[in-house]
Amino acid sequence: MSEKTIGIAKFKATCLRVIDSISHDRQAVTITKRGHPVAILMPIANEKDAKSIFGLFKDIPLQFDDPFTPAIDASDWLSEE
Repeated sequence: MSEKTIGIAKFKATCLRVIDSISHDRQAVTITKRGHPVAILMPIANEKDAKSIFGLFKDIPLQFDDPFTPAIDASDWLSEE
């Protein structure tokens, strides 16, 4: 599989077309600036792996019984030297 390379000016002018090509071909594109690589644009590994931000915090508690109680007992802080 050959690597695709595109200059930054051409990428700027055709970025939506390049992104559609990456999605279709499943092949990464190296973006160069003055001949030097500056970024690699690649497809996600699997569309099912692309997670939505909605529902990310569904398992985090929204209410605490007593948020001012210590997380551990004060005696655990004392050193036993």
